[in-house]
Amino acid sequence: MAAQGTSFGPELRRRRTTAGLSLTQLAARTHYTKGYLSKIENGTKPPGPDLARRCDAALGSGGELAALVERPAPDEPPVAEVSGSETWTIKLAPDGGARFLPAADETEGATPLWLDAGGGLSAAVGEHRIASTLAVFRAQFDQARALGRWASPALVLPTVIAQTHTLRGLAAAAREPERGRLLFLAARYAEFAGWMAQEAGDERAAAWWTRQSVRIAAPTGSAVLAVYSLVREAEISLYRDDAVRVIELAHEAQSTTRVPARVLGLAAQREAQGHALYGDYDNCRRTLDRAAELLATPPATGPDEPIIGSTTVSDLNAMVTGWCLHDLGRPAEAAELLDREVPHIAETALRSRVRFGVRRALAHASAGEVDHACTLSGDLLDLIDLVDSATVRVDLRRLTHTLARWHTHGQVREVYPRLTAALRTNTF
Repeated sequence: MAAQGTSFGPELRRRRTTAGLSLTQLAARTHYTKGYLSKIENGTKPPGPDLARRCDAALGSGGELAALVERPAPDEPPVAEVSGSETWTIKLAPDGGARFLPAADETEGATPLWLDAGGGLSAAVGEHRIASTLAVFRAQFDQARALGRWASPALVLPTVIAQTHTLRGLAAAAREPERGRLLFLAARYAEFAGWMAQEAGDERAAAWWTRQSVRIAAPTGSAVLAVYSLVREAEISLYRDDAVRVIELAHEAQSTTRVPARVLGLAAQREAQGHALYGDYDNCRRTLDRAAELLATPPATGPDEPIIGSTTVSDLNAMVTGWCLHDLGRPAEAAELLDREVPHIAETALRSRVRFGVRRALAHASAGEVDHACTLSGDLLDLIDLVDSATVRVDLRRLTHTLARWHTHGQVREVYPRLTAALRTNTF
């Protein structure tokens, strides 16, 4: 174990020489150049988390080198308090774009969304028609999720937000058990709006809608969305590289047994990804094993309860394992696993194909397989524009940064301008 106060460079050199490796051999294992590693050991270049995790993997140091890397304190998570009555607006642009924002930030041309629930809608529909109306909205939820699998969040969010509000209005005057069913479905719409807001790059709106879903579901007595909101907040922290916060939120989500095993399994996956970011291989693998057991349990959902989490990946735990292996500094293992799993994603699930496809290309690039990484990323570029995902662009930025180390390589020079162009950000 490294002594407290140990500097990364000298500790890397000590562990490398103890393992009997030359700089050339370590460079071959980590896919960083000998000269770069020499500067790291001499202290003339600061180490990054990615290099540290690869050195941990190469030297079997169990995350101890990664623990020596000084990381900037993550920004404060987005604050989005949910009040009983609040007005938000949609700013509609002439080109079809849109932006979701609080009324306090309202600008000219914004369309108000009144989120105060009322009984007028129920009166208009008629109490005897509530059940059939619920079935229509349940089918529309599946359609919205299907649209979200390939379309830009700007196309999906306005409709999802409107449906959330409409269901709340219907629930306000409905009787039980329809009232509870309407509220729970409205809460699922709100949770989905949070995911689409995150995909649009608006963390504040994502946090607001996620917490709104908990508030809407509260009268139903179900704890599912309260727990799942912690999984969603952990996901936001994951894309901020805040490993500690990811693990804390995932632990909190797993501290209850009052929710389906699937939700606990998704929480365990988030915890594993947090351990991977921290370079903790053993805890990551143990948590992934626990997640696999939980996710193997058949989903326990009622007729109006869509399955929580992704339904477009046949073996989600295998895909997340590949994701973790890359973050643990084992890109070749990650690439091998993702090569096996990514082709099984349905053709219609473009968002998942792009998400894991970019991570697959990143794994190959990190493993030094530059030509294959360029081919994979080139095949995805048109789809990246179509799904318009802020979270995908996080990995795309990492891929672009990794390929830049081979900037004189022929295929890199060809694909690099297209990669950088795809990093534009559309804000909803």
